[in-house]
Amino acid sequence: MSIVVRIEKCTGCETCLSSCPFDAIVMKEGKAFINEYCNYCKTCISVCPEGVIIETEEVSNLKPQMSNLKDYKDVLVFAEQREGKVATVAYELLGIGRRLADELGTKLLAVLLGADESEASELIRWGADKVYLCRDAALQKFNDDSYAEVLTNVIKEQKPSIVLAGATPIGRSFIPRVAARLRTGLTADCTSLEIDKETKNLLQVRPAFGGNIMATILCPDYRPQMATVRPRVMKKGEYNKNRTGEIVNIQIDEITSRTKVVETIKEISGISVNLHEAEIIVAGGRGAGGDKGFKMLEELAQAFGGVVGASRAAVDEGWISYSHQVGQTGKTVNPKIYIACGISGAVQHLVGMQSSDIIIAINKNPEAPIFNVATYGIVGDMFEIVPLLIKKIKEVKGI
Repeated sequence: MSIVVRIEKCTGCETCLSSCPFDAIVMKEGKAFINEYCNYCKTCISVCPEGVIIETEEVSNLKPQMSNLKDYKDVLVFAEQREGKVATVAYELLGIGRRLADELGTKLLAVLLGADESEASELIRWGADKVYLCRDAALQKFNDDSYAEVLTNVIKEQKPSIVLAGATPIGRSFIPRVAARLRTGLTADCTSLEIDKETKNLLQVRPAFGGNIMATILCPDYRPQMATVRPRVMKKGEYNKNRTGEIVNIQIDEITSRTKVVETIKEISGISVNLHEAEIIVAGGRGAGGDKGFKMLEELAQAFGGVVGASRAAVDEGWISYSHQVGQTGKTVNPKIYIACGISGAVQHLVGMQSSDIIIAINKNPEAPIFNVATYGIVGDMFEIVPLLIKKIKEVKGI
């Protein structure tokens, strides 16, 4: 069932506009239209004086139509910016986007909103062939409505086959709206992306059922194929300072938005830990046993010049704060060295750290799943092994 407007009989009286609690009715050329915000509360049906808003089982303007797949090509990346600087996740998306575009023999496009041309040039150096840049001041601060409108318009004009965005608070907030407006599918929190060699469809891999399985999702009948990707899962592409590309400036006459960002307030935390940028992480799990174990791991991390991470089990026990949690429900990290101490290696944790350059696992159980992804494995008691590591590192460093 869906709610539709009989456009040919609509008089444009606008009575229905104020009745909708979800702002799901808009006026276009003097006629009322139902958009993707409709929650089927049916309030508009009862207030329409002409009786032209009806509930129907027929094909409506909300039902997606099969895409003409031949019209769509290229890979498009939404390049997120914060305070005018491109976020790191954008460079990671360009890395995977470049590989996908090369496999398909197409171009890699990027969309940058609210930043300047120097940031757009950086996107080209990281692999983009063409950057669509909108420097409008209204886009400097993130707003769901305005971002969704601009990105939707670019996608409709350029018709990319694949659209990628970061699974960040910003991406998770407005990318589903874009997918709804385009009447296409969206796979969230992907950890792997591949091209099917036969069909050329995008294989979108993500954890499902609480991380107990890895699901491969396809969108074979609609375009674009849209996915959000977890930060720190993909590797950055190759940076080439001499690389050239095209920057297309987007001019916007008017941006429609139901809300306005008045002020942005940054949260100040008493504990400062930046797992995303850390090159060395020493992580503890249930095997750490408690506060004593994590104090020892903190000493090891300090000796290495790294930071302390944790599995969800350790956080749930209250041994360390959530800001240190690595995994599906925590942070995804990509350090040069990841030392897992007393962590068995549940799928949910592996999703957040398996892309680390070097993984060192310390566990008493030789059958622990963590050893399946470890570069180096040490079977033994962490309370015996970690003190020896601390002692040796201090000897080497002379501290």
